[in-house]
Amino acid sequence: MLWTRWLLLLICWGTTSGQYQQWQPEEGDSSPAAVRADSRRQRSPPPVEPLDFGFVPAAVYDTHAYYEAGAIGILFHMVHAFLYVIQPNSFPKDLIVQVIQQNMGGIKLEEWKKPENVVLLLQWVYYEAGFLVCATIGIVFVVLVPVLGMCFCVCRCCENCGGEMHQRQRKNADCQRGFFTASLVATTIFIIMGVLIAYMANHNISSHIKSTRRFINTNMRDLRTFANNTPAQIEYLTAQYTTAKNKVLSELDNVGPLLGGRIHSQLEKEVVPSLDTALRMAGAMRETKEALESVSSSLQVLQEGTEKLKDSLVGERASLSNTLSDPACTNGAVSPSCNAIRSTLFQLGINADFSKLPDVNHALANVDTVLKTDLSNVVQKGYSSFNDTPKLVKEQTRNIVSALPRVKAMLDKIGSEINSFAKMFPVEASLVNFTTFLHDGQKKIESYYAQIDQMDFYRWIGCVAVLCMVVLILAFNVLGLLCGACGYDKQATPTTRGCLSNTGGNLLMAGVGFSFIFAWVLMAIVTTLFVVGGNLEKLMCEPLANRQFFKIIDTPFLVHPAKKNFLPGMLFQNPNIDLTLGSMYRECYENNGLYHALQLETMFNVNSFLNRTVYNKDVAKVLEGVQVDLQDITLLEQAGRDSLINFANSGIGLIDYEAYLAEVNRGVTLVDLLTFSTDLEAQADQLPRGALENALKGHASSIRQIHREHVIPMEQAVSTLSQSIKLLQRTSSDLPVKVTNILSAIDASEYLITHNASHVVKQETKGYVESLVGYFKQYTDWVQNSLTAEVAQCKPISNIVDSMEIVACSFIVDSVNTFWFGLGTCSFLLIPSIIFSIKLAKYYRRMDTEDVFEDSPFSDTLTRFPRASAPPSRLGW
Repeated sequence: MLWTRWLLLLICWGTTSGQYQQWQPEEGDSSPAAVRADSRRQRSPPPVEPLDFGFVPAAVYDTHAYYEAGAIGILFHMVHAFLYVIQPNSFPKDLIVQVIQQNMGGIKLEEWKKPENVVLLLQWVYYEAGFLVCATIGIVFVVLVPVLGMCFCVCRCCENCGGEMHQRQRKNADCQRGFFTASLVATTIFIIMGVLIAYMANHNISSHIKSTRRFINTNMRDLRTFANNTPAQIEYLTAQYTTAKNKVLSELDNVGPLLGGRIHSQLEKEVVPSLDTALRMAGAMRETKEALESVSSSLQVLQEGTEKLKDSLVGERASLSNTLSDPACTNGAVSPSCNAIRSTLFQLGINADFSKLPDVNHALANVDTVLKTDLSNVVQKGYSSFNDTPKLVKEQTRNIVSALPRVKAMLDKIGSEINSFAKMFPVEASLVNFTTFLHDGQKKIESYYAQIDQMDFYRWIGCVAVLCMVVLILAFNVLGLLCGACGYDKQATPTTRGCLSNTGGNLLMAGVGFSFIFAWVLMAIVTTLFVVGGNLEKLMCEPLANRQFFKIIDTPFLVHPAKKNFLPGMLFQNPNIDLTLGSMYRECYENNGLYHALQLETMFNVNSFLNRTVYNKDVAKVLEGVQVDLQDITLLEQAGRDSLINFANSGIGLIDYEAYLAEVNRGVTLVDLLTFSTDLEAQADQLPRGALENALKGHASSIRQIHREHVIPMEQAVSTLSQSIKLLQRTSSDLPVKVTNILSAIDASEYLITHNASHVVKQETKGYVESLVGYFKQYTDWVQNSLTAEVAQCKPISNIVDSMEIVACSFIVDSVNTFWFGLGTCSFLLIPSIIFSIKLAKYYRRMDTEDVFEDSPFSDTLTRFPRASAPPSRLGW
């Protein structure tokens, strides 16, 4: 059977523990300083694109190792409860282990005299105390019942023990007969229940014989599925190496864009922010020009508007003063109003004098000169130059692309080595032998089906015959009760009882006779099945159900002091492997791979093979000579730098913003002309109607017109001027410092590109290599996970164990225990049945003599004395 052991090794050839060995750095990088520098520069590894290896072809198994007893399960639970009462002790694992370890050389009679064996024997007797007591009771029953039956028969033949055909008449005779009848009926009913329980258990065994065949067929079919599907799963694992290989070749073919993109991504953290700042400054230049133009135009509008507004207000004030000089204002009632208006004439004047503000033409001219150089375009050229990094890297890594055929040959060689390793063992031949073995084994098992059916038929007949003994006794009891009850006549004397009643009594006595004949036989059967079936339940079925049985087999050094574990010693001749039957069963029960369940990695280390093949350092050496020169990248041309410097020196910082803001905040006129005109109309309304009132209202209308034509445009210009001045003030704030910072940032970025690019290239090249290795690591991890959970799933092995447990315990042991439980109930109830039948038969059988009553000649009072129907005549009695 050597090929079967090879099978366990071959079906899991392609596994790996998935331990990833990092490629070692160069010797030049192993200095402590380099290690400290790397620790300061440590960053998370680059993300690796997940590969899709698909799904391993899954095996579908047909066996469902589960059994639901149904209605008879209630009886099984009753028997289990009874056995727990008889044997409440826990499973004696330690005791069994000690017995096995101390008697591995064979059990000899003189060995039991040793103290340690005597202790074990006493411990075993203590554990079996409940069974021993019950077995003793059964043996006593078996011995005493035939002895008592023989003594009872002899006693009755001597007309003792109720054998005298004479019945004493008592006042409570009817009550006693009713009690004995009810008791015998109740006992008979319980015996019938025991017979039914035993028959159901007997029938349950036969009905599950076909289920046993189903378990055998499905388990064999699952084993064939296991054997046939495993090669396809292994072939799928080897084929998926191509997925990782093609991904690596694809990335090597695009090494320029990919590696350049990585370098670009690393450098853009410093470069892009500096260019973004310069681009924002270019926008600020355009905004500054627009603001200066707005200030210049607004200032011109305000200066011109101020002169016109001033002339209009002076003329309106003079005209209003002439109107107030009218003689009508001298009238006593009008004079106060005229004086009040006259006192406000000085308010008709301008407040802000924009003519004093300096112009911004010099700064505007400087900014126009600066903007002749399109800084935005210059910055965009810097962006474009920097974004061409992948293209630049691609041009400088042509040697790697040219080496791609050599790399492909390396990876193809790795694939060939994996395939060669898969073909090192005769997997197909072994699986063919295994399949043939399964087929022959199933045929051999099926050849016994006819014998099993015949044996089960004989067993069923035997059990039915045993039950027929009880049924015969029940038949006599039932017929005796029916005949006795139907034929009993209260008016009849014991010697005149009818034939039917007498027949009932005789049937009851016949039942008593057969009870003595069969009871001890039944109890012998019950005792034997009880001892065997009960111990099988407690020592085999319960430990199998709670997996305590595996702990015995998995006990270290159980079979030999020098052999630690039993299972690996039997399978691999290496008992030091940490493999137990319980762990294997758990893994197979969870439908994991057989390689993981049997820990076959201890037999041969596929992981070391993959480390020598998949993790090939020659691929890394191809990228070790990568040299990328980024000195041609220019972020900001000299024209852009000059533009920034000229903008800082354009003079916008020399503008007197405080003077502008002071004039803007003063307002155009001394008073709100609309408010002044409204007040003037209110004063005019207080005057008497006439020319003066109309004249004043006309002046109010003129003032409103001045406000509409001159003040409103000027206020709009003031608002525009205020916004532009504030914008210029913000822009000019620390403008030289801002420009200096922008230029410093760009200089630092260019320095990083020109002087530190080699470090970045080396760092990103290392990350790129790690990503390539990551694809192979994904493959090895996937192989490990697949072999752990998907390849050669050993659920059939646990199904075989579970099926054996179901057949042996649920089908056979539980049914046997239920059979003796019902039969034992009948056997014990035959004792009260015998007693009640004997007592009751006295009331149904026809007696030879009976009690009669006669007068006494020695008494004046008529006194009746009972006597037999034909007593001897004695005067002195």
